[in-house]
Amino acid sequence: MCATPSGHSSSATRHHYPPENNEWGDFQTHRKVVGLVSVTSCTSAKEWPQTAERFHGQKELFGSTLYDSRLLVFGLQGDIAEQQRTDVAFYPSYDNCPDVEKRVEDFVESIFIVLESKRLDRATDKSGDKIPLLCVPFEKKDFVGLDTDSRHYKKRCQGRMRKHVGDLCLQAGMLQDALVHYHMAVELLRSVNDFLWLGAALEGLCSASVIFHYPGGTAGKSGARKPSISAATDTGKRHRPGAQEVLIDPGALTTSGISADTSSEIGRAKNCLSQEDIIEKYKEAISYYGKYKNAGVIELEACVKAVRVLAIQKRAMEASEFLQNAVYINLGQLSEEEKIQRYSVLSELYELIGFHRKSAFFKRVAAMQCVAPTIPDPGWKACYRLLLETLPGYSLSLDPKDFSKGTHRGWAAVQMRLLHELVYASRRMGNPGLSVRHLSFLLQTMLDFLSDQEKKEVTQSLENYTSKCPGGMNIITLPDGLKLPPVPFTKLPIVKSVSLLNLPASLRPHKVKGLPGQGVTSASPFIYSPITLHSRGDDRTKKIDFQWVQGDVCEVQLMVYNPMPFELRVENMGLLTSGVEFESLPAALSLPAESGLYPVTLVGVPRTAGNITVNGYHTSVFGVSSDCLLDSLVGVKSSGCTVEVVPSLPRLQLSTSLPRSARLCGEDLSSSVCLQLFNGETQQLVITLENIGSETLNTLELSSKTLTTKEKLFGDFLSWDLQDALSRLPLKPGQAVTVPVDIHAKLDFSGQENLLQDLNDDGISVTGLPISSPLRQVLKPRPENKQVNADTNKSEYNHVKTLEAVLSFRYSGGLGQVEGYYREISLGVKVDVEPSVFFTRVSTLPASSTRQCHLLLDVFNPTEHELTLTARNQQLILHSSECQRMAIQVDKFDFESLPMPSHDALRQSSLYQQEEERQQAQGGQINSTLDLRWNIISFSC
Repeated sequence: MCATPSGHSSSATRHHYPPENNEWGDFQTHRKVVGLVSVTSCTSAKEWPQTAERFHGQKELFGSTLYDSRLLVFGLQGDIAEQQRTDVAFYPSYDNCPDVEKRVEDFVESIFIVLESKRLDRATDKSGDKIPLLCVPFEKKDFVGLDTDSRHYKKRCQGRMRKHVGDLCLQAGMLQDALVHYHMAVELLRSVNDFLWLGAALEGLCSASVIFHYPGGTAGKSGARKPSISAATDTGKRHRPGAQEVLIDPGALTTSGISADTSSEIGRAKNCLSQEDIIEKYKEAISYYGKYKNAGVIELEACVKAVRVLAIQKRAMEASEFLQNAVYINLGQLSEEEKIQRYSVLSELYELIGFHRKSAFFKRVAAMQCVAPTIPDPGWKACYRLLLETLPGYSLSLDPKDFSKGTHRGWAAVQMRLLHELVYASRRMGNPGLSVRHLSFLLQTMLDFLSDQEKKEVTQSLENYTSKCPGGMNIITLPDGLKLPPVPFTKLPIVKSVSLLNLPASLRPHKVKGLPGQGVTSASPFIYSPITLHSRGDDRTKKIDFQWVQGDVCEVQLMVYNPMPFELRVENMGLLTSGVEFESLPAALSLPAESGLYPVTLVGVPRTAGNITVNGYHTSVFGVSSDCLLDSLVGVKSSGCTVEVVPSLPRLQLSTSLPRSARLCGEDLSSSVCLQLFNGETQQLVITLENIGSETLNTLELSSKTLTTKEKLFGDFLSWDLQDALSRLPLKPGQAVTVPVDIHAKLDFSGQENLLQDLNDDGISVTGLPISSPLRQVLKPRPENKQVNADTNKSEYNHVKTLEAVLSFRYSGGLGQVEGYYREISLGVKVDVEPSVFFTRVSTLPASSTRQCHLLLDVFNPTEHELTLTARNQQLILHSSECQRMAIQVDKFDFESLPMPSHDALRQSSLYQQEEERQQAQGGQINSTLDLRWNIISFSC
């Protein structure tokens, strides 16, 4: 009970108060129980006698100090409730009690009136030498047999009474009177070395000075307006009759007792301590308390008060010295609840002065005290709550995002110990889900600080917990409203890069060129600009320059590694996407211990068209399901995670009548075939196209491309007829068509360069005047006629030559066709051409007719087989490596009738090219005239 300088009274209430504390009421009056308010429920008249008896028992317990009491009864009606009593009030129910607050206010006012009268009685006591000696409980036996008539004893009585009156004045709001009495008490008690009560007087003096300097209180804001002493005394004059409104010299004391006349002492002292002196007096008081082992609680409270004042003064180091002293104060046998309270208060005070880690230490000690072995019913919930409050002091938060930014903060070993304690407390509370969350947090955030053995132990414990309660991505809300965010395992495994993969070449969509709006890709008004605009955003938001197709399997490759010292099994690993409907196809993988970078491909199927963004991936590790977002991954390289999904297209599967072979170098093909042909041989390749997609195929086109070759190719290498296949369109899913393709191997059969040069110069084979070659001196001179030797020419003419080409099927259908998209599927064709026959020399002889001549062909068989050569009903059989001459009577060739190239073509081509084209035309005329064919006898049987 106390009053403020403004005249408003306030009271401190307790639900439970030990009766032994009431015995210290003379030493410090705020420890007295001066009022008792009992609240009870009583529904029947039979219960009333027992209720009244319990109320009287409580009053007797504190009867020595009790000023007044009230009993509030709820629920009792009838004759008893209609009785008018000052100390009992009856109400029908808790909801129907309109004047209960007014009754309590009146009760508090009545208590204050009694307090005021007590103060006046003590302040005006003129009993002289009969001042009683106030004692603390442990002092009563020490004063037995003392000389009560000695001057020393009287001063002790006067000093203690002055201190007691100062307490009453302070409670009554008479700040200036309290300061005067405290100063008087200090002088009196110091003169008789009454250290315990001297310390109390000094503490009272400090308390009154603190009220003056910090009217807002040490627990509130310190910036409140400081009242003047005159204002305080004026207020006291208005509201507290009999108040002493003077400045008193502490040395102006009468030998006969407490003088009520203090008018002569006005202005002779400054009674209020300065802010610096307050701390010094607190130190002195605490040093006096330390002399008495039974005054530990008093000493501890004085330390707490000093710390609060120092906290307002921003003197943290000095405050820590008081707290360090408070730690070692021996309080005797304390109950477990009192120990918890002591450590909690120390924690709050360290927090108040900014010693956060020290605060967390004592709060953790208080948490461990809640579950001490001596407690029959450990308070695990209270322990868990206190442990949570220690987290900020150890630079810990329960949000894993705080640990992905920059370097680690705090002592990892202490943090791991605290997290282990949270896990254990959660388990003892019967909340396995909470244990899983804290253990997951420990594994995710402290992985770099765990030893190999600790990693194994933590993961084993986590698997044991998740076998009963699997972990997930849900937010856990505690009873006090604290929310625990989910803990995704972004380090199990660690992802280093994310790459969206393009579709295989045969499935990639292509845009039809020349569509309206195509090609307008920039909003810039300039045709060309040397300035490249770079986005300032994350690379993950960039759109990739290829497309996926609705309904087709798409792939994302992750480069991961396992940081654990044992094999890591990852289950249900799939993609997290946004933008379009996406069906993720989860995968399971097993990573060896400390595997290094390991490629993992995650697949899925987009079910709608639009733009899709890969946001991350989900996993299940050690029974904990995690959604790992790319934004939360540190150091992940990505070329972009947004890609366009085009509408669905049909899908063709290509198969051939020939076995597959290795793909052609430098070509991205869906399939390849390889075959061997003799020069001049033709073979048919049957290609089967099956629609294995879900869309109908509406259009089909076929084209070919002969790859660069050094060999001269005569005629078409590949030829086909697509009409039968087109007649079967549209091709529904599951249907197939076949396309026959003829492969022609037609290379030069000449055994030497300028084989036909003699035909232009001999004057026999050509009609009209001889046509001399203008390049006779330019081209390589014709070699001299040699006898063909089998051993030397077999190796010379037995070189295998290679022809390569690509067949491309372009097809479309479905919604993709409407949007202008198509697909291409390509087949590589590789032909190894073996030599069949070689013409080593061509010459002529005159015939009997001047219009004809004999064409002499020297033919060589470089193969290992016997073959026949036919020309104009003539047949020649050649054995392996054999060379023979065939004479054929033919009409003279009219080379002049061959078409001549235009003047523009002549200007653009070189003389060498003109000669080659002329000889090729002449050779074509000879071939059409002779109709030369060869046949290997062993193959035709």
